[in-house]
Amino acid sequence: MKNKNILTVFIAVLSLGLALEIGYLLNSRYHIFKGHTLDRAGSEGQKKILYYRNPMNPQVTSPVPMKDQMGMDYVPVYEEESVGKGGGIYISAQRQQMIGVKKETVEKRQLSKEILTVGKVAYDPELYVAQEEYLQALKMRGKTSASALKSVIEQSEALLKAAERKLLLLGMSKEQVEGLAKEGKPQENLYLPLEADSVWIYMTIYEYEMGMVKPGLAVEAEAVAYPGEVFKGKIISLTPVLDPMTRSVNARAQVENPGQKLKPDMYLNVKIKVDLGEKLAVPEDAVINTGEKTLAVITDAEGNFYSRQIKLGQRVEGYYEVLDGLREGDIVVTSANFLIDSESRLQSAISGEHQH
Repeated sequence: MKNKNILTVFIAVLSLGLALEIGYLLNSRYHIFKGHTLDRAGSEGQKKILYYRNPMNPQVTSPVPMKDQMGMDYVPVYEEESVGKGGGIYISAQRQQMIGVKKETVEKRQLSKEILTVGKVAYDPELYVAQEEYLQALKMRGKTSASALKSVIEQSEALLKAAERKLLLLGMSKEQVEGLAKEGKPQENLYLPLEADSVWIYMTIYEYEMGMVKPGLAVEAEAVAYPGEVFKGKIISLTPVLDPMTRSVNARAQVENPGQKLKPDMYLNVKIKVDLGEKLAVPEDAVINTGEKTLAVITDAEGNFYSRQIKLGQRVEGYYEVLDGLREGDIVVTSANFLIDSESRLQSAISGEHQH
């Protein structure tokens, strides 16, 4: 029993010694990270110490040197590490190089995006029948327009409007409906492989991309049956109703069909080219998404760094469109920005507590 007690005391002493050793190593590593261990005897003596903080809990500070419960020295916080103007922090050029800070200028760029989606050649008997109904209603309206009975005229107008609304819901545009009225016949290539120069294709456009897709945009389609061959066309219309299951709408495009190679219901890989124009843009690597806010770390010529809340638009080829929060010419951090942002917030919190 006596030997067991001695062994217990020995293990306890050994554990305490190991804990103190680990604490010493952590304290040393902390100083190395801050860039002071390499020249503590020289450069540290020339800097003004603002206060001291607990190495294991940086939010605990002291105005004078002291030790924590494990005997570890509190870490001095020097003037160059203090919170700068506007809530930022100052970082020397040497320390920037040590932690790998990289920067890029915010400027206007010509942004373009390619939306990749799937589509298929139209096989749509329902739309074909709806077109026939619309044309019949159009003829009926023409026959009854001279009727002496007002109720007959109103009924034919109501039938025509109902038929037109059905076409719009099925994906035709207002311009297409007007063109159908002028043509006077339904589009038979909606369900038959006719000898036509073009076909209709339906494409899936998901909700998060809907804002970029508009009639008139160029499309390029490829079919598995014809590898390497591109069928070009443009978007004519989008269905006005969102599918609640897939969170998408159908875009309708008219595509060239040389040699009548594209057949009804054939699947296609489609590329939609979107030109966003010249926009203020920030590199993707400069963006910090906290879940609640979107931030970027900016810097000035004096070495001060600030976290700034920003508002972004579309993400395009490694850049985000800037809607608010940054100006042309701002310099943003693209590497080590997470570290700087965390340090800035910690320094701000500690500085506030220290002042109280």
